[in-house]
Amino acid sequence: MGKLDQKSSPRVNPLRKILFLGPHTCPWWFGYTFDNPIRKLVHDPNDILSSYVSPGQTVVDIGCGLGYFSLSLARLVGAGGHVIALDVQPQMIERARRRAERKGLVARIKFQICAADHLGVTCQVDFVLAFWVVHEVVDQKGLLEEVLSFLKPSGHLMIVEPKGHVSAARFTNTVNLARKAGFDISEGPHIQLSRSIVCSPTHEH
Repeated sequence: MGKLDQKSSPRVNPLRKILFLGPHTCPWWFGYTFDNPIRKLVHDPNDILSSYVSPGQTVVDIGCGLGYFSLSLARLVGAGGHVIALDVQPQMIERARRRAERKGLVARIKFQICAADHLGVTCQVDFVLAFWVVHEVVDQKGLLEEVLSFLKPSGHLMIVEPKGHVSAARFTNTVNLARKAGFDISEGPHIQLSRSIVCSPTHEH
C-alpha cells in the first residue's frame, strides 16, 4: 500500500501524534468499549465465520484489535490450522496475545505488528477477515491488491464495515475498488449494524 503524500495528508490531532496513531486509526484503549462479552449478542463470531472457515485452514485477521475474532478463528481452524492476527498497534497485539494465552489458543495464532502500508503476510491463506477496519485504511486499493497477492485462488476475503460510520456511498466505493483489484463480489452474511461483502479472486487470478 502506498504512503500518503505529505502535501495531501489530512491534519492529525496533536493527541493522536503523541499516541502514534494515524488520522483514521482507532486508539487501542477504545477497543475495550466494544470488545467485551456483551458483543457476542450482536456479533457472534461462529454465526458470522463458520460458513467460511474450516479446520486446518490458514486465515488472517486484519486489524485484530484485542483479538475478539482471532480467538474464534483459532477455534474454527482447530489444532491443525493457523491464524495470523495483524494490527498496527503494539498495545493491541500484546493484549490480544495475553487473551489467547488465557484461553489456551496462543499456539494457533501468530500475532504480528504490521505497517500502515504493508501487511507483511508471506504465505498463501484460505480466508481473510477485515472487520470494521477497511475504512481506517488510507490506501484501500493497495490493501486489496496486497490481500489478493497472498489469498489462495479458492480463498475468500470478508469485508465488514460499520453502518454508523461508513455510508452506503463509501461502502460502494470500497466494493468498486475490490472489483478493480481483481475480486468477484458476493453478498456477505447479515451482520447487525454492518455492511458486508465476500470477495473471491476472479478466475483469471
